[in-house]
Amino acid sequence: MTNPQTEFDSPWKDIIQRYFEDFMRFFFPQAHREIDWTQKPEFLDKELQQVVRDAELGKRLVDKLVKIYRSGGEEVWVLVHIEIQAQEESDFTQRMYTYNYRIYDRYKRSVASLAVLGDERATWRPNQFGYQLFGCTVDFQFPIVKLVDYQQRQSELEASRNPFATVVMAHLAALETRNDRLQRKQQKLTLVRRLYEQGFEREDVLNLLAFVDWLLTLPQDLEREFRREVEQLEAEQRMRYITSFERFGIEKGKQEALVKGISLGLKLKFGSKGQNLLPEIEQIEDVNLLEAILEAIDTASTVEELRQIYQPATE
Repeated sequence: MTNPQTEFDSPWKDIIQRYFEDFMRFFFPQAHREIDWTQKPEFLDKELQQVVRDAELGKRLVDKLVKIYRSGGEEVWVLVHIEIQAQEESDFTQRMYTYNYRIYDRYKRSVASLAVLGDERATWRPNQFGYQLFGCTVDFQFPIVKLVDYQQRQSELEASRNPFATVVMAHLAALETRNDRLQRKQQKLTLVRRLYEQGFEREDVLNLLAFVDWLLTLPQDLEREFRREVEQLEAEQRMRYITSFERFGIEKGKQEALVKGISLGLKLKFGSKGQNLLPEIEQIEDVNLLEAILEAIDTASTVEELRQIYQPATE
């Protein structure tokens, strides 16, 4: 039996926005040194969606557009476009190029496009798009980070206090334990123990725990075991980061985000017929089942086929 489907989108979006400076320092240190961090970055997610809303450019995982200021005063402000890509995509470099020039066309500002590749194939490293015609040359190159490269850098990750060391370890664990529930529970507990032992601030622990919890989903029985072991760990460490209320809040937040995603998916795939399922789906509290419904929207041919996934749980 496999684990519930891992959902990478929401946790990556949230953690980048919370720890953008740490993100740049960890993955793109040269760019980090050229940014004026005394001026607060501004996230332009809604504006990015407007820029690309009419483009059919494949399934995205996470994209971010951030307005930042450069140190040295060469330009008052510039833009950083970030893509987190979880799976191979044949047109990925074309999409990166398209986003880059559309963003530039709208703002008339320099745009740096950066990609973090979270797929499992070590040899897939797309970082260039271009062509030549009649003496005209287009050559668009962009920096990439390959998360599977960190599998050989575990000691470096474990020693780092940057929040994205934990993010990378959780992402790799989600890939490695996709078909092994018991191993996933153990790796999840190891990550939690590391957070407690590293002495992070309480808010950082909660934010990173939420990320780990999102990526390393477990079936309900193993999730209950995991929570009991976390409570035991907290007792041993004489610290209590997550109260029962906060645990409920994390679970509730995940549930609400999934229902929102399902609602959008139903609307796009099935129109008003799909929306008719929402009252039933909103009654479901099992996060794993909601994740299964969201995943099934892509492959379901009819509303009734989708309903069969959860109907036994609501009867």
